[in-house]
Amino acid sequence: MSIGSASQLNRASAGPAADAGRPMVLLENVRMAFGNFVAVDNVNIEVADGEFLAIVGPTGCGKSTILNAIAGLLKPAGGRVEIDGVPTVSIQNDIGYLFQQEALLPWKTAIENVELGPRFRGNMDKAERTALAQSWLTKVGLQGFEARYPHQLSGGQRKRVQMAQALITGPKVILMDEPFSALDVHTRHLMQNELLRLWQEDRRAVIMITHDLEEAIALGDRVVVLASGPNSYVVDSFPVDLPRPRDVSEIKLDDKFTRLYRNIWNCLRGEVEKSYARIK
Repeated sequence: MSIGSASQLNRASAGPAADAGRPMVLLENVRMAFGNFVAVDNVNIEVADGEFLAIVGPTGCGKSTILNAIAGLLKPAGGRVEIDGVPTVSIQNDIGYLFQQEALLPWKTAIENVELGPRFRGNMDKAERTALAQSWLTKVGLQGFEARYPHQLSGGQRKRVQMAQALITGPKVILMDEPFSALDVHTRHLMQNELLRLWQEDRRAVIMITHDLEEAIALGDRVVVLASGPNSYVVDSFPVDLPRPRDVSEIKLDDKFTRLYRNIWNCLRGEVEKSYARIK
């Protein structure tokens, strides 16, 4: 799609949420700037409740900046960001954030790390927190590992603890910043399927950024492509018409997957080439 007016961009990025009433996440004409440097400009994205949105784009196009604006960690220089109709003016309590880097406290056990969210919220006593954390560790396949510290767990096990930590509070929105990029390919597939299983149980709005186009298509309901930065914007939005539930390894053998990959890559490739040309 060629880049045109703001209304054209709104139509391209709105996706199914536009027909389903108020979106769970709204970014309207968002501009993120750091001094004179404009990271993203005029970004319009809507995410429906229960929708899994994947965002791809070249390195430096502002993907993480957008996530941090949704989380309330960064304030837009222009436009607005809302979660469930409420403007994000500070750090949000209704989100779960799965970071690329490990965010576990090394001096706390697995169960103590998972308990942190309810503990900080202060709405449960110790017994309730422990029972809830235990149930989540069981849900992510770590029953029997409660007393282990992060250094005693494998990379995949630590990622499972992080998933439980992000989901235990029942967030309205789950943000994921390259969550599986540090894992080997086999562990990554296992964790992607684990994520889909947990998400399928109680669908929440998910926004995931990734450099891996295969991952974006295999997991997402929709893939948004961002332009190369600076002054990045939404180039196009692609619905992922693949059946659920999915196995991330098997779905890649589907002919529809191949066609989707080709179509999205044709759009993304030009932005990657522009980004590479800027740093040569």
